[in-house]
Amino acid sequence: MFKNQPAGLYVLALANTGERFGYYTMLAIFLLYLQAKFGFDSTVSGQIYSIFLAMVYFMPLIGGWVADKWSFSKCVVSGMAIMFAGYAVMSIPTGIRSTSSLVILCAALLLISIGTGLFKGNLQVMVGDLYNDRRYSGQRDAAFSLFYMAINIGSMFAPMTATAMTNMAMKAKGLVYNAELPGLCNQLLDGKIQPGILTEKAAACGMTVSGDASAWASDYITVLSTGYGYAFAVACASLIVSFLIYFLGRKTYAHIISDKKSDKKEAAATTGPELTPAQTKARVVALMLVFAVVIFFWMVFHQNGATLTEFAKSCTSPDATGWTRIGFNVWALLSIAVGVYALFNLFQAKSSRGKCISVVILGLVTWALWYFYSTTPDPVSGIQPQQYQQFNPFYVVALTPVSLALFGWLAGRKKEPSAPRKIGYGMIMAAVAYGVMMLGSFSLAGTQGNVSPNWLISTYLLLTFAELLLSPMGISFVSKVAPPKLKGSMMGGWFAATAIGNYLVSIPMLLWGKIPVYVLWIILIAICLLSAAFIFSVMKKLESATADSNGPEAELAAAEETAAEAEA
Repeated sequence: MFKNQPAGLYVLALANTGERFGYYTMLAIFLLYLQAKFGFDSTVSGQIYSIFLAMVYFMPLIGGWVADKWSFSKCVVSGMAIMFAGYAVMSIPTGIRSTSSLVILCAALLLISIGTGLFKGNLQVMVGDLYNDRRYSGQRDAAFSLFYMAINIGSMFAPMTATAMTNMAMKAKGLVYNAELPGLCNQLLDGKIQPGILTEKAAACGMTVSGDASAWASDYITVLSTGYGYAFAVACASLIVSFLIYFLGRKTYAHIISDKKSDKKEAAATTGPELTPAQTKARVVALMLVFAVVIFFWMVFHQNGATLTEFAKSCTSPDATGWTRIGFNVWALLSIAVGVYALFNLFQAKSSRGKCISVVILGLVTWALWYFYSTTPDPVSGIQPQQYQQFNPFYVVALTPVSLALFGWLAGRKKEPSAPRKIGYGMIMAAVAYGVMMLGSFSLAGTQGNVSPNWLISTYLLLTFAELLLSPMGISFVSKVAPPKLKGSMMGGWFAATAIGNYLVSIPMLLWGKIPVYVLWIILIAICLLSAAFIFSVMKKLESATADSNGPEAELAAAEETAAEAEA
């Protein structure tokens, strides 16, 4: 997986790791930030969350169009600068529950969306262009798996960082975080509850409400919001690191940057022969069909920051026991991931030295896990809702070699599923994931409960299986099939489809608290299964059309067949 890869892949992947670390540090607490600082309920906060996600994934469409006319590299650098400005504005301390603070927040979110639009898709186009060189063309799909893994290494540490920043601010003022307190503070300020309710809850958390309860509530929210602001400042710092990596490693990818439009020979060397209008149209239509059928996957997948975070906050026990408790230690998760790679290397290494190194690493990992288990208090208490969001990126990092090995083994036997089938299987797997949530929610009364953390942890595992069936190789597919002159726009189209799905994330949030929680998961299961049926139906027709095509469209069929067989 790591062999025969251009050096530029590692530079671009690390630059993206830093940027994604900052983004997911912000996103891990974004919903909680909206509810605490502004007192929004799940409906309003869910709308803002989904609109922001939609903007973040829609802007690459515009960013791709700009890059096609201007420069991919210049767009990437400009995107970093604009995102930095957005996170900086977001980290500025402002008053709680005020209109001016909300206006400032909206301006910051707009800057982050625009910056992401210039950065995200165009960086991935640059990664794809590294593999137009025949020396590396056979490694394109493995490269995007590595690139996707690097994204998730950054996002795996994001919830831990956001939690640390929050705890630092709270501890400095002698306060502790409790998932129920921000809501109770806002309810008191709105006159919806009596001070005694807040006082009793604070006392249960080891805090004393002295004097005016409303003033204490306001101070609690202010301090918590300050902690969230520290996390946003971390996102600023991560972008500086990303820029330095991108700038200092420029030599490794300089050959794919073509800012001079007059240099047609250089462009031909990196993009290949020019397509006819019929070929271009056929490829664009095929990609549009792919974009259309993944919308509902992103709708259900990105519930991790919406209904799944609500479930973690309101319905899940803040305590973990047994082996489950080390899952909330990100260093323990990293040790497990390292152990997975060492185990694969043990079987794949051709030299005795390589095998010995793997055995040593596995021994160290075993010791580390036992150490974490022995020294971690039982139970782990005070788990914050955003900490559950570290499981998905951990699973991606740990399962990427498993995914590559499985599909490589199937490809060697000519039994690897096509791209359309992988998408369909991903939707079915997502349905299974929400089936787990449904089972875990039967015991709940309303939207309050104390179920085991294992329900959410298991759901994230299954959702990660679904994600690996679709996301990294979907990006690879777009980079491979997109017409050379429309690469930026087509990569933007992938993100635009994701944006629509992200806006639909708000629908389950609108239903939160209005229907039983298990019914909400049943609705998502139905959406997944119906989408799977739709995907199989549409994509079978697409496969048939491309298989039967001839003349100029035969190249499209070949490209799609290659992409389907090589995905993983």
